[in-house]
Amino acid sequence: MWNTTYNEVFPVSAFPKFSVIRATLLNTFLLGTALSLCSFSTLASRQVTDQLGRQVIVPDHVDRVVVLQHQTLNLLVQLDATHKIVGVLANWKQQLGDSYVRLAPQLLKTHALGDLTHVDLESLVALHPQVVFVTNYAPKEMIDQITNAGIAVVAISLREDKTGEAGKMNPEINNEEQAYNEGLKQGIRLIGEVVDRQKQANALIDYTFAQRKRVAERLQSVTPQQRVRVYMANPDLTTYGSGKYTGLMMNHAGAFNVAESTVKGFKQVSMEQVIAWNPQVIFVQDRYPEVVTDIEHDPKWQVIDAVKNHRVYLMPEYAKAWGYPMPEALAIGELWMAKKLYPQKFSDIDMQKQADAYYQRFYRTHYVAQQSASVTSSGPKS
Repeated sequence: MWNTTYNEVFPVSAFPKFSVIRATLLNTFLLGTALSLCSFSTLASRQVTDQLGRQVIVPDHVDRVVVLQHQTLNLLVQLDATHKIVGVLANWKQQLGDSYVRLAPQLLKTHALGDLTHVDLESLVALHPQVVFVTNYAPKEMIDQITNAGIAVVAISLREDKTGEAGKMNPEINNEEQAYNEGLKQGIRLIGEVVDRQKQANALIDYTFAQRKRVAERLQSVTPQQRVRVYMANPDLTTYGSGKYTGLMMNHAGAFNVAESTVKGFKQVSMEQVIAWNPQVIFVQDRYPEVVTDIEHDPKWQVIDAVKNHRVYLMPEYAKAWGYPMPEALAIGELWMAKKLYPQKFSDIDMQKQADAYYQRFYRTHYVAQQSASVTSSGPKS
């Protein structure tokens, strides 16, 4: 490593009386350099455990991440780490809704590449990321490909899974409450740890679960028989049954998910099945406003109680009834849903104020209600 000799550094002719001192100084210098390099190497990386249970070595300071999962993207924005994102999944607008750009306008200028289950390795490597966040059901080949390129991969599920279920999109879950509550906390903490936002992560967790308690307190008197029958309508007659946060959200809001016993996870159902369920209320996620229009204009839907009674609601952006939990859904989304189902029990709640408080704290901006978020079905239109 060192081609320079002692005599070249400290010539004997120049310092004839200090040869011993000369050697001692140089040895001390070399030893100090070696120790410094060793210390730097130790501090330059650390180990985290992702939600697939993988031990992942990540840099000590992470400033460049690529995000191939929209849930993690939303959490990074709330943790005030948007500036660390150098690449994002190509369909982030579709996944998060067109209005999301208001919360993170920087994303419009961020390189878009890949999706939940695929990425072009050449484009990814060109961004020089230190860490790539992926979903828990990203193909093993995809994870291995990125890892073999020398880039750390951290998988996020926002779920606490039993053995053998961590990598599945529709897992077997014994206790949904524990799986998603603990999984969300673990996921937020993990993301915060990777991007050095531990303080923000803990604040987000504490606020979310403290706010959630209000709904449970007001719905204590609602019996299982009194729960409102609810259906979550997605494009192409897809919906959420058991094993997804969506059903848990409905349960916390005092609803009965009509698909719970028939559908496992996220699947397509038939129109005949929806008619047989005959939900009293239909909810539609804010990213799918066209579904409300389809329901209003399609004659087949008109026999369903929710449509006949004009109880088809397009949800606001914070009420994310996704398969995976989001903190804003727990903190204020479940409250919004409960207020729609039991308005008398929540008549004193101003959702604009509730949403604004959350948005100012975690998105660092005011909540602006989208016009579409107040749409309800009024039956077929000519």
